[in-house]
Amino acid sequence: NLQRFDKGGEEFYNQISALHKSVRGSNPDAALYWFGRMLTSGAEPLYIGRRLLRMAWEDIGFADTNAAVVVNTALQTYERLGSPEGELALAGAVIYLAVTNKSNSLELAYNQLREYMKNASSAPVPVHLRNAPTKLMTELGYGREYKYAHDYPNHYVANEQYFPDDMLEHKFYQPSDQGFEQRIQERMNYLRDLDQQAKK
Repeated sequence: NLQRFDKGGEEFYNQISALHKSVRGSNPDAALYWFGRMLTSGAEPLYIGRRLLRMAWEDIGFADTNAAVVVNTALQTYERLGSPEGELALAGAVIYLAVTNKSNSLELAYNQLREYMKNASSAPVPVHLRNAPTKLMTELGYGREYKYAHDYPNHYVANEQYFPDDMLEHKFYQPSDQGFEQRIQERMNYLRDLDQQAKK
């Protein structure tokens, strides 16, 4: 085999990078090519599958909630069938990830959260959100003012406070306009409108 693939070396990471970028760039043919290059050069199929699972969350996220399911199913199929039969399922996952809607909103939200938490204080949990497993905690008012969302229209309590008392609400997650995230954005806009109406 004349194809170069130094497992654990520079070319190894170059090829997995090329596969990842081809998936992110929505080019199924290039993604399939790099997948094939890695397989025929000796890459471990399960390693490729695990990287595909990472791509499903990093580059697709909630734009297509089936993406991670497809990859997990492909991994399970490979684990049952092995090579070469199980490789077909992984190839299918490569194509699916490449052609579906893309969004990195989840990754951006998580990265923003990690950065925020570096300087976040240990603010106490608001009393109405606290658990009250003992009589004393109940007497102290833990959870007393909590409003059960399912008892309200749209299963939503307008203007309910979920952040700590002294913390302003922070928006970590901003849905994109891709795939299922369009519906998420529509719902979030609707709920924000309910918040505004409740303030009047």
